[in-house]
Amino acid sequence: MVPKVSTLGGYIFEYQKSVSNPTGFWANVADSYYWRKKWQNILDWDFRRGYMRWFEGAKLNITENIFERQLFYRANQTAIIWEPNDPNEACRTMTYGELFEQVNRFASVLSGMGIKKGDRVAIYMPMVPELVVAMLACARIGAVHSVVFAGFSAQSLSERLIDAGARMLITSDGGYRGNKTIPIKAITDEAMNACRCVTTAIVLKRTGEDVAMQEGRDYWWHELMQKEFPPVQAAEMDAEDPLFILYTSGSTGKPKGLVHTTGGYMVYTGYTFRNVFQYGDGDIYFCSADIGWITGHSYLVYGPMLNGAKVVMFEGIPTWPDAGRYWEIIDKHQVNQFYTAPTAIRSLMALGLEWVENKHLGSLKVLGTVGEPINEAAWHWYHDHIGKNKCPIVDTWWQTETGGIMISPMAGITPTKPGYATMPLMGVQPVIVDQEGRQLLGNSVEGNLCIGYPWPGMARTIWGDHDRFIKTYFSAYPGYYFTGDGVKRDEDGYYRILGRVDDVINVSGHRLGTAEIENAINEHPLVDESAVVGFPHPIKGQGIFAFVVCTHFSTGGEEGIKNSVRMAVSNMIGPFAKPDKILIVKGLPKTRSGKIMRRILLKIAEGKTSDFGDTTTLLDPDIVNEIVQLAGQLTD
Repeated sequence: MVPKVSTLGGYIFEYQKSVSNPTGFWANVADSYYWRKKWQNILDWDFRRGYMRWFEGAKLNITENIFERQLFYRANQTAIIWEPNDPNEACRTMTYGELFEQVNRFASVLSGMGIKKGDRVAIYMPMVPELVVAMLACARIGAVHSVVFAGFSAQSLSERLIDAGARMLITSDGGYRGNKTIPIKAITDEAMNACRCVTTAIVLKRTGEDVAMQEGRDYWWHELMQKEFPPVQAAEMDAEDPLFILYTSGSTGKPKGLVHTTGGYMVYTGYTFRNVFQYGDGDIYFCSADIGWITGHSYLVYGPMLNGAKVVMFEGIPTWPDAGRYWEIIDKHQVNQFYTAPTAIRSLMALGLEWVENKHLGSLKVLGTVGEPINEAAWHWYHDHIGKNKCPIVDTWWQTETGGIMISPMAGITPTKPGYATMPLMGVQPVIVDQEGRQLLGNSVEGNLCIGYPWPGMARTIWGDHDRFIKTYFSAYPGYYFTGDGVKRDEDGYYRILGRVDDVINVSGHRLGTAEIENAINEHPLVDESAVVGFPHPIKGQGIFAFVVCTHFSTGGEEGIKNSVRMAVSNMIGPFAKPDKILIVKGLPKTRSGKIMRRILLKIAEGKTSDFGDTTTLLDPDIVNEIVQLAGQLTD
């Protein structure tokens, strides 16, 4: 079983041990797992080259650690409790034995359809148990899965398919989200028509909608699962073989395919899940994240299942059919640990207490937050009304790139402080540097957050572009991994994440590159150029503010352009990326070299009308006053 820390003294002791001898610490944790062949070298690394290798020479299959390692005593234990979008539809449960049977059967399907070790398989599905089956079946045969959030547009999906070189796409006829039915198959058809790499699609029936099925390319999931394919053995994987590719927005506009490898990711997610949430055998754990994001990968699928956890998987949204849905699910299934995003908490908080007051919520032991720092008001509401003043809140900081939680309280062990992620987890060595890269020692300091030593769960590269990986994460401060976040370490040594310092906006926990949104806006025929920044949003954390330069107008005028810009962004990226505010301007504040001075736009987006610093380097300083006046008239 994965080692577990149970006291603050135990945390301090284990942390000091982990950073004084990181390789010995992680080797001890890794000994809890089944390896077909043990490692020859625990770690080889060089941050300047973006080079990290954990458990070199080791052989394993991650699904053997979920199933064979545990099946003797977990075969009849619940693995997944699936709660559908519509509360009137029956929920489904799968035991570990049933999940194992489904994974093996689908692994045989994939193999029978020609998928081999190392092939990339894309998954674009709603939140149904078959999504988990598909992921684990890929891992079983050594295929690299790439899950794409089913809210992305056809164009965004096709870009990811092409970049990954996906041979197969696993999808569904449709999906449900609140009172909406999502035409998933139609979106995938459009995406597949735009790329030639995908030759096969497997389609799950979820909504029963009539969909087009292309002969020789499209196959029904249920029909394939009824066929007899030769059984397959779990593939032997090297510890550094890719497990999955997950795309995140980049500052250049092109999504980054982060590659996570098998051995280190397994060790890190299993350990951090058990310790952060203080998960105990028999507990029921509910993570509300979509599997299309890293939280769903690490803390809905792999981390919990490596610990034999009972996991609640939810298809719907927290406000449908009413704002009490989360709390009803918690009471219905007697959930012990609940992990969600601050955005969801703020939106439910804004709808009042009437949806909470008639809920018991007495089964809860731990509350968690993920995706962005939680503000103090939301923290207190969550603690007081959901946790009933008895549940510790683990305010977790981590990233797609890190693979797992990096800085967080351990539930019931680390004293918490609203707004603070508190202390680093085992083996994690945070470093705060100033703009020149000088390390800021001691407490009561503020700067840029870096990590000074590798951890097993970190991404190894960007798929097909290691130079970009080095440039993005290891070039700003050579010798360190740069997170892109600002941070404060207070007088108690607690870490408070201050938000992004690069060109990424954190909208409802979704990291969106400003360049990606600008590219979509600039596709509009009447738009000359644009600049996008984030601004404080009471529900989303950050909203998207777009400054759009237009010199010609259609008959619809400014409102027509704004509506069509939002539609363009929705079509090219997804509805979640639509700008909250759009300001039509005559020009942007640019230096004489043509660089947009974004710090001025950031202040205007925050509502400031002065104190813009030195503007003498601007090509046209008067443009700032013009933008300020227009922003004051904005009614969006």
